[in-house]
Amino acid sequence: MTTDANLSPTNLLARLRATSPLVQCITNYVAMNFAANTLLAAGASPAMVHAPEESGEFAALAGALTVNIGTLSSEWVDGMKAAAQSANQAQKPWVLDPVAHFATAFRRDTTVDLLKLRPTIIRGNASEIIALAGGQSAGQGVDSGDPVELAEDAACSLAQTQNAVVAVTGAVDFVTDGTRSVRIAGGSPLMPKITAMGCSLTALVGAFVAIAPDAPFEATIAALASFAAAGSHAAPNANGPGTFMMHFIDALYVLTPETLHTNARIETLS
Repeated sequence: MTTDANLSPTNLLARLRATSPLVQCITNYVAMNFAANTLLAAGASPAMVHAPEESGEFAALAGALTVNIGTLSSEWVDGMKAAAQSANQAQKPWVLDPVAHFATAFRRDTTVDLLKLRPTIIRGNASEIIALAGGQSAGQGVDSGDPVELAEDAACSLAQTQNAVVAVTGAVDFVTDGTRSVRIAGGSPLMPKITAMGCSLTALVGAFVAIAPDAPFEATIAALASFAAAGSHAAPNANGPGTFMMHFIDALYVLTPETLHTNARIETLS
């Protein structure tokens, strides 16, 4: 994964907790509350700023920007583009979550425009990443119809084309920068039963890359490993999806670098 101990998931979690980075989240209506609480539990500071009149100005102030296209409108698209352009100009990292980008022409066109603005990290499910790389996916709406392992080659190709880190999340996550790749296990089967889980993970990726802007590959791994560890810890105490949400936020809040070191299940592939 990396030979630099300063960029290990445990050290990055400790750094996140010590610095409480400001993360601008342009996300969907469904995800706003849960994403904000996820960032607060992890130790970051969320800001749900999307209006085009201020999104660009704010992106220059934030440590990182995350853009999620879950509930699109023309005004929100303008805010997304303004924020991404400003983040680039201020040399701030930004994360793209192309939710169901293949479903409609509006989503496809918006995603094409956002990709031109060169996101630092792209996070999606297997079907979204396969389609984004030009392949045929089995996705329906926001749900993935493909296993993560089927998207690994597409993720590597997309990472090389976009010069970005690509994260494919699912039962076992896959992260690549086009050269290096890892798999991350953990979490819970209850996680796909809860809306905005993936959107909140995108926000958490933004928090980690905010404190390691020059190491987006390692930052993404740390975010996914932390998310998976919290999910694994929450699952035994949950009676179903509703109580899992509560226990997950608590598990992320009490997650320590030592616990993460013990529970992270990261497999280096290259």
